[in-house]
Amino acid sequence: METQATEDARRWLAERGVVEAGDGWIDAENPERPLTANEIAHSWAGEVFTDERMDVAEQVRLAFGLLDLLDEYWVTCEIGFADRGPQGPLPADVLWDGYRRRLEADRDAEPVTYSLWVDWFEDRDTAATAFAEVLGNDIAHIVAEGSDAPLRRADRVLACSGPVPWLVKQKAYDSAVRLPALHVPLFKGLLAGYHDVYGDLEPTAALALLARLQLPADTPHLAELRSVLAAGHGNHYRSPDAWDDAVRASMD
Repeated sequence: METQATEDARRWLAERGVVEAGDGWIDAENPERPLTANEIAHSWAGEVFTDERMDVAEQVRLAFGLLDLLDEYWVTCEIGFADRGPQGPLPADVLWDGYRRRLEADRDAEPVTYSLWVDWFEDRDTAATAFAEVLGNDIAHIVAEGSDAPLRRADRVLACSGPVPWLVKQKAYDSAVRLPALHVPLFKGLLAGYHDVYGDLEPTAALALLARLQLPADTPHLAELRSVLAAGHGNHYRSPDAWDDAVRASMD
């Protein structure tokens, strides 16, 4: 994802002596020792938010440029620290536009989806806002329009939405189920909602939603999820034996 923000990040690192060399990175002061992207993220991502030559919005855009360049989850951690830190909250329009753009990009988005899952969706103080910004606010439009990039975003967000409180995500789930292309990520979201320690499902509503999904009959864990929901269980950790019972029943 080569963007202006990526180029700005590359230039910003070069000003600090960190430059690309072949397939990796080096510090100009010690060129014989290669640097990993992870090392650079830990050393420099937080420094973006101390660069007083930029306003806060520019700092956020540059941080996302570093994320594009380094593809390291730690960059998203530093963005989160800045949002919750003394200079926060960060400008919401710039912050969430940064997430949405990367969720829509035709490249691996694992650091972004992992960040959403563990840093935003598992936190009850941030889950509702984060989910609304990356999907909830426009899921109906995405389903109606069916464009590739927004659908890619919806796919990725649904798949990692397990920890989002049920009442926050239910309306988006009800919209997503109308589009068969989103049935697999919706199933992943339901499955994660059951298994994640912070997962949240309402068993009756989730079971009704599951029944509407067009999935192959041999979809892994489909029968077990249907069984535990039908029995009224909403989370593995609150009913630790229920899943094993469902697995045994499916093998009989």
